[in-house]
Amino acid sequence: MNTVRLTMAQALVRHLAALRVELADGSVAPYLGGVFSIFGHGNVAGLGEALWAERERLPTLRAHNEQAMAHAAIAYSKALFRQRAMAVTTSIGPGATNLVTAAALAHVNRLPVLLLPGDVFASRAPDPVLQQLEDFHHGDWSANDALRPVCRYFDRITRPEQILAALPRAIQVMTDPALCGPVCLALPQDVQTEAFDCPEDFLAPPLIRLRRPPPDPQELHHAAALLRGARRPLVVAGGGVLYSQAGEALRAFAQAHGVPVAETQAGKGSLPWDHALNLGAIGVTGSPGANALAREADVVIAVGTRLQDFTTGSHALFGQARLLGLNVQPADAAKWHGQALVADARAGLAQLHDALEHWQADPGWTVRAHQLAERWRTRVSELTSADPGDALPYDAEVIGAVRDSAADSPQRDIVVCAAGTLPAELHKLWRAGAPGAYHVEYGYSCMGYEIAGGLGVKLARPEREVVVMVGDGSYLMMNSEIATSVMLGRKLIVVVLDNRGYGCIQRLQRASGSAGFNNLLDDCVPEHGSRSTIDFAAHAASLGAQAVHVDGIASLREALRQARAATQTQVVVIDTSPERTTDDGGCWWEVAIPEVSERADVREAHARHLDNKTRQRR
Repeated sequence: MNTVRLTMAQALVRHLAALRVELADGSVAPYLGGVFSIFGHGNVAGLGEALWAERERLPTLRAHNEQAMAHAAIAYSKALFRQRAMAVTTSIGPGATNLVTAAALAHVNRLPVLLLPGDVFASRAPDPVLQQLEDFHHGDWSANDALRPVCRYFDRITRPEQILAALPRAIQVMTDPALCGPVCLALPQDVQTEAFDCPEDFLAPPLIRLRRPPPDPQELHHAAALLRGARRPLVVAGGGVLYSQAGEALRAFAQAHGVPVAETQAGKGSLPWDHALNLGAIGVTGSPGANALAREADVVIAVGTRLQDFTTGSHALFGQARLLGLNVQPADAAKWHGQALVADARAGLAQLHDALEHWQADPGWTVRAHQLAERWRTRVSELTSADPGDALPYDAEVIGAVRDSAADSPQRDIVVCAAGTLPAELHKLWRAGAPGAYHVEYGYSCMGYEIAGGLGVKLARPEREVVVMVGDGSYLMMNSEIATSVMLGRKLIVVVLDNRGYGCIQRLQRASGSAGFNNLLDDCVPEHGSRSTIDFAAHAASLGAQAVHVDGIASLREALRQARAATQTQVVVIDTSPERTTDDGGCWWEVAIPEVSERADVREAHARHLDNKTRQRR
């Protein structure tokens, strides 16, 4: 066996730089798009030196915040349907623990990212080092152990040769369609620099071929039998449809069998928005037609979805229906006692289509789906084209302005969002014409993901116009990657909707019967405090963006026209209403209400809560 003398960090980086993946179209590309890094004493000498040596094959990108750069790396993979990924490296201590939130986000959304935090000395010779977490009962613990519950795979490399087994295992988890998620290799800073005789074949890893598991014949037989007995079936399309690139298979299945389709947050864009059988969003943020048919369906085909509470209306929306779970992850396929069909979404839909032969849904059901879908498309046009007059605009009108500003090339836009009111409005109202055009992180619904995520999307899809829509609350939580986008020359259009606080939670608080407090900025000023006056445009400009504050929808349209013609990151700020939302559609969402309260509004909310719980699937 031929070997070469390398440090552990050099072997790791050279292996990563050599990784190639076969994409769905048959082409071959580097598996890693790069490594986001913020150096510190825990990774600069060992891993930093190794990255510098391979900078031509494996780019190193500097960011401004560890959580944000991990968000960007995760968004990169989401934008490429999990076919490629990025790595992230930090020092020990706060740099590493800043990764925890991002790792949880990737875990929930089943998205790959390789985390490479520095760790304390394996030798323990200089303990305690700067930023070392000391536990008096566990000598082998460090701050990195906080990443264990939010990673699909975790290992600490305490000898250089351990990388030979640990790194391929981590990559296997990242590329497994059922296990896919964040992985962490904690790298003690002394072990990074220690040399060993590395086998040369470790530096030339085999081509990654992403698996597409077919359905089990027996499960397929039972799934087809279930559907042949259905008259009112409904497909709920989740993120797995996009990750599998199963849009065409879904379209063929729906059209051949007359089955309407409703989309989850993660699955939006599975069918073009104007497809005759696309009912739009489902669930708490769903369209009227999708939710109406969900309540009447006799079989729900859940394709590539986790069946999150926002999709199922806390399991009260389609509790009457039989459930068929088509999912590559067995645990997801069998949720809520559904009949499981464990398979890749594209392979599963294609084989299910063949097994059903000439079976079709009841013709009246299909016709009704066509009517409801067309009615909703008309209503979306009305909501997003309305003139707010003298009132503050709300999200629907801003969404319409953003959409219309791309009238010449609507397929170029990718909209990015994550938290607050905007995901609900976008789920209902955004017109996704192609898979990937709708990039909303609503598994973890992480405030602060938006701008960093937009950067990751732009790195993955540089030819597309990336429009980040973000509320003032999320903007204030994390905005530093505006500066990174300027530094890297990756233009974003960031639209900031300023409703002066956490308007979404304010409305939820009041709907729960409570008094509205501690959410809107003007309600949070103590006796000796000062009213908040934040100039978001000035702040964005200080980070290097071209920024403007507009005074209404007409001005927004002009600012967006100019933003699209620009070549560097643009930030457009508009004041919006914290009260107005789209009332059409939606369904119950279980939020626990106090059983005892002095407030009559709370007692009434609790009574409604108990009534809704009677419709939950048990």
